[in-house]
Amino acid sequence: MNARIAAAIVAALAWAALLLQLFLSLRLSIDNGNGVAHGLWMYLAYFTVLTNLLVAITATVAARRSDGGRDLQWRGCAVASIVLVGLGYHLLLRNISTPTGLDWLSNALLHYAVPLAALAWWLLLPPRRHIAPTAPLRWLQWPALYAVYALVRGAITGFYPYPFIDVPVLGITRTLIHCAGLGVVFLALAYLLRALARLRA
Repeated sequence: MNARIAAAIVAALAWAALLLQLFLSLRLSIDNGNGVAHGLWMYLAYFTVLTNLLVAITATVAARRSDGGRDLQWRGCAVASIVLVGLGYHLLLRNISTPTGLDWLSNALLHYAVPLAALAWWLLLPPRRHIAPTAPLRWLQWPALYAVYALVRGAITGFYPYPFIDVPVLGITRTLIHCAGLGVVFLALAYLLRALARLRA
């Protein structure tokens, strides 16, 4: 498959998922009388949304490059992070609610379609250059920064977007243990993706 076309497909899917969820978030906020700004603020609270945005930007940049962006520095970070989104949702969050209609479609795109497309993009068109053994540690910056962002934001507003980082319910110690555990899972995924890329290359 042409690398630029593959990147464009991933980008289009991610942008479509993001735009649909943005529409739904703004509509819900407006219907509840909270306005557009509040809807956007809530939209940007979630690791799912921010990571889909990372994938969308990365794939868009890749699609514009003559080589299809196979060796973009943060491509591995984007793919590992979105795979974590898919696994985390399926294993930890999918039974919390039962979305219907457009909410179901948005949920499926953000948590399943984009992660699977990004994973296929990585496996079918792996990086051609050697991935340094320390690269997954650099990729870990993305979920680590999100954890800091979510906890600081929660401390200010009282809203925590995920039950496993809900400080008022869990306490800060258990919350940090959960964050560390997810970091370990992320690193395991990242090193697995690195190994698969080396095998494919």
